[in-house]
Amino acid sequence: MLLYVTLGLLVHFVFFASIFDIYFTSPLVHGMTPQFTPLPPPAKRLMLFVADGLRADKLYELDEDGNSRAPFVRNIIMNEGSWGISHTRVPTESRPGHVAMIAGFYEDVSAVAKGWKENPVEFDSLLNETRYTWSWGSPDILAMFAKGDLRSHIFTESYDASSEDFGAHDVTKLDTWVFDHVKEFFHAARNNQSLFSKVNEDKIVFFLHLLGIDTNGHAHRPSSREYSDNIKLVDKELKEIESTVKDFYGNDGKTAFIFTADHGMTDWGSHGAGHPLETCTPFIAWGAGIRLPQKVSAQKFDDSYLQEWKLENWKRQDINQGIIPVDMLNTSDLFKAESMFTNAVQILEQFKVKMTQKKEATLSFLFTPFKSLSDTKQANILRKARYYIKQKKYDEAVSLCRQLIHLALRGLAYYHTYDRFFLAFNVVLGFVGWTSYASLLIIKSHCNLMRGVSTEAKNPSRLLPCAFVAVGVSVTFFLLIQACPWTYYVYCLLPLPIWYAVLREIPVIQGFVTLLSTFPPRRFLGYLLLFILGVEVLVLSFFYRYMLTAGLVALAAWPFITALWTRAKSISLSWIFFCLLLAVFPLMPVVGRKPDIFLVVGAGLLVLLLSLFVVTSVIKRKDSFINEELVLHLLQMLSVVFSMCVVYGTHHSLLKKQGLPLLNQIVSWTILASSFVMPLLSPPVLFDRLFSILVSSMSTYLLLSTGYEALFPLVLSCLMFVWIHMEQETLQHSVVSCKQKVSTIQFACNTDAAQCRDLCLDDIRRAFFLVFFLVTAFFGTGNIASVNSFDPSSVYCFLTVFSPFKMGALIMWKILIPFVLVMCAFEAVQVTTQLSSKSLFLMVINISDIMALHFFFLIKDHGSWLDIGTSISHYVIVMSMTIFMVFLNCLAQMLTTRKLSLCGRPKSHVI
Repeated sequence: MLLYVTLGLLVHFVFFASIFDIYFTSPLVHGMTPQFTPLPPPAKRLMLFVADGLRADKLYELDEDGNSRAPFVRNIIMNEGSWGISHTRVPTESRPGHVAMIAGFYEDVSAVAKGWKENPVEFDSLLNETRYTWSWGSPDILAMFAKGDLRSHIFTESYDASSEDFGAHDVTKLDTWVFDHVKEFFHAARNNQSLFSKVNEDKIVFFLHLLGIDTNGHAHRPSSREYSDNIKLVDKELKEIESTVKDFYGNDGKTAFIFTADHGMTDWGSHGAGHPLETCTPFIAWGAGIRLPQKVSAQKFDDSYLQEWKLENWKRQDINQGIIPVDMLNTSDLFKAESMFTNAVQILEQFKVKMTQKKEATLSFLFTPFKSLSDTKQANILRKARYYIKQKKYDEAVSLCRQLIHLALRGLAYYHTYDRFFLAFNVVLGFVGWTSYASLLIIKSHCNLMRGVSTEAKNPSRLLPCAFVAVGVSVTFFLLIQACPWTYYVYCLLPLPIWYAVLREIPVIQGFVTLLSTFPPRRFLGYLLLFILGVEVLVLSFFYRYMLTAGLVALAAWPFITALWTRAKSISLSWIFFCLLLAVFPLMPVVGRKPDIFLVVGAGLLVLLLSLFVVTSVIKRKDSFINEELVLHLLQMLSVVFSMCVVYGTHHSLLKKQGLPLLNQIVSWTILASSFVMPLLSPPVLFDRLFSILVSSMSTYLLLSTGYEALFPLVLSCLMFVWIHMEQETLQHSVVSCKQKVSTIQFACNTDAAQCRDLCLDDIRRAFFLVFFLVTAFFGTGNIASVNSFDPSSVYCFLTVFSPFKMGALIMWKILIPFVLVMCAFEAVQVTTQLSSKSLFLMVINISDIMALHFFFLIKDHGSWLDIGTSISHYVIVMSMTIFMVFLNCLAQMLTTRKLSLCGRPKSHVI
C-alpha cells in the first residue's frame, strides 16, 4: 500500500507542478540594453499615494445627501487633473498590485509559490531607478521594494506589524501615522542641510502606503460608516500634504501627484479574485506634466459609472496597472512621440532576446519563427517612425510605434508559449497512462471480475523493455541538445515507465476485454453513461454550486431504485430527508456575505440537544455507565457552551470597538487544541467515536463561523451517519450473508487483510459517493476556488491582528473539518463493508484524475482574469484531492482507531 501511495503522490505532484511550466512561467526577459527618452521629464519629483483596498465607486460616488466623501479629490477631477479607473488583475492582493504599479508588469502566477512579501524574481522598478525614494506605511509592502537596495537610496519608515489589528478601536491611525510622519519629514528637512539637498534633487519619489481603508473594509465591510469615514480622513490629509509639499518647494510646479489603489474589495470585505469590485480602483493624477480636466458632452463605456457618479461631463481615461497612460500627459507632441518610440524599442528588444533564446535552444530544422515580425519588418517600421518624428508627423509616428508594440507583444507571447503543446501532450500522456495503470491494479488485485480468467503471463519479451529504454535515451538526447530545463526531462520521461507498466499487463487487459464482451451491451452502456453523467456533474459543480443540489436530489432517489425502500423504510426516509436538507446549502449565498451570529449560536444549541439525546440513549443502552465516558461527554458539551459564549461575546466586543478580549482568545485556542484530543478519549465503538469527533469538531467550527455555515457540518454528519446504515443494509442484501450490528462494531488499529473482500460494481458507487461528498464539503457553503469567498472575520475569535499565515492556517482548518467528518464516516463504511482501503484509494485517484483532465484542458491564460484565476483554482483543487486524501485518511484513521484514557490506562479493543 505504501508503494502505491508514494508512487501516486509522486506522479500527482509532477502533474500539479506542470501547469506552472506550461501555462504560467515568468514573463520577464533579461539581457536587454536600457533605452531612455532623450528629452527631460516634465516633473522632478512624484508623490505617490496608494490607498490599500480602496474601491473606485466608494471614492467617486456621492453619498445619500448628494455630497462627495472626498471633496478635495473631486475638485482635482473637475479643475486640476485627470482621472479614471485603474483595472487591476488577479490575484487582487497587495503585492501583485504594487508590483504592477511600481515595476510596470503583471506578476505571473508562479509567484504564489514563492511568497508575495519579498521579490521572488529579479525585476527592475521605478524605485530602483530613482535618485532617492522615501516611503512610509506597512512593513509588508515597503520591505519588498527596499530589499536588495545596493545603492542605499530607498528609505523606509513603517509602523509595527502588530498595529494592523482588525479589532482595534480606530484603525484610521494607520493612515494618520503615515501622514503625520510625512509632515514631520518635510519639517525636519528644512533644518537638515544634508536632507534638504537630497530632497531637492531630481528623480525623487515619495511613496505613501495607506492601509487604514483596507483594514476597515475587512473589519466592518466597505458599506460601513468606518470605511466611508476613513476615505474622508484620507481626502482631508491629501489636501494638507499637497499644501505642505508645495510650500516646501516654493510652488515650483515640478511635483506630480498620483492617488490610486492596489485593489478593491467585495461587499463582504474580502479580495483576491477577479470581481469588478476588486479590480476597479480609482486613479487620479495632477501636477507637473499632467493634463488638465477635459470637458466632454458624451462618453462611451460598458458600465454606467459616469451617470451614477455625476461625472459624465469630465473625460474619464481608464488605464491598466503597469501601462503608462500617455493620454493623461500634458507634454509636447514631440515628447509623446519620443516616449512611444522609446517604449517600442524597449519591447522590441525584449522580443529579440526572447527569440534568440528560443532559437539557440531549438534544433534549426524544428525552429519556427514568428513570421509577423521579421527582421526586415522591424527595421522598416523603426526607420519609418524615426522619419516621421524628423518630419514632425508625430501622430503618424505614435500610431506606427503602437503597431510595432502590438506585434512585439504578440511575438513575445508566441515564444513564451512555444513549448506549450509539446509539454501538454506529455502530461496528458502521463495522465492517461497512470489512470490506465491504476485501473489495471484494481482489476488484477482487488476485483473478482478476473476470477476464472487466466492472467498468467509468459516471461515478458526483452523487446518491450529494450524499446522503452531506446525511446528514453532518444528523448533524453533530444532534450539535452536543446538545453531544456530539468523539469522537461521529468514531464517527458515520466510517461515511459508508467506505460511500460501498463503494457506489461497485456494478459490482464485481454482477459478484461474478454469478460466485458460477455456483459450485456445495454447494461454496460447504461453503467458507463451513468458514470460519465456523475463525473460531469462533479465537474460542473465547480462552476455552478447548484449542480451539487441537483446531485443531492438525485442521491435522495437512490433507495427507490434499489430494494432499500422496501427493506429499510425508516433509514431510507432519513437518507432522503438529510440529502434534501443538505441540498439547500449550495443554493444559499456564499458564506460571509451575510453574517448572522444568531445562526451560529443556534447551531451550537442543536449540537447540545443532540448530545443530550445521545447521552440519554447511551445510558439506556448500557447496564453501567462508565465515569470516564460521562466526564468526556460533559466536557465536550461544556466545550460547545464555551464556544457559543466566546462567539457571542467576541461579536459584541468588536461591535463596540473594544477589541478581542484576552480571555476569549485563550478559551478559543484551548478549545482548538482540545478538539484533537477529546475524540481519542472516547471508546472506539463506531458510533460513539464518530459522535465524539463530531462534537469536538463542531466546538471549533462554531468559533470559525459567522453565519449559516455553522449548520453545515451538523447536517453533513447526520447524512454520514445515515449513509453508514444504508451501506450496511445494501451489503447484507448483496454480499455478506451474516451482518454484524452497526452498534456493536468497533474501529481497529490494524485491520486483517484477510477480512477485506474483493470489489464489486457497487464499490464504484461507494467511491463516487466519497468523491461527491468531498466536493460537497468544498463547495457546500462557498466557492473555495475563489479567494474572495473567505471572510477574515471568521478567525476573529482567535486573533484580530493581521497575520496571513495564522489566519490562513485557521481558515484552512475550517475548510478541512467537513472533510475530516466525511473521511471518518468512510472509515466506518470501510469497516462495516470490509472494503479494502487500497482499492478505495485507487478508485478515488481514477475519478479525480478524470476530473483533472477536464480542468487541465479548461485552464486559461487569457481573457477575463476572473476566468483565469478560477481555471487555475479548479485544477489545483482536483490535483490536491489525492494529496488531501492521503493526509485525511491518515488523520481519520488516527481519530477513529487510537484510544487514550483519562486515567492513563489505555484499553485494547478487538472486533
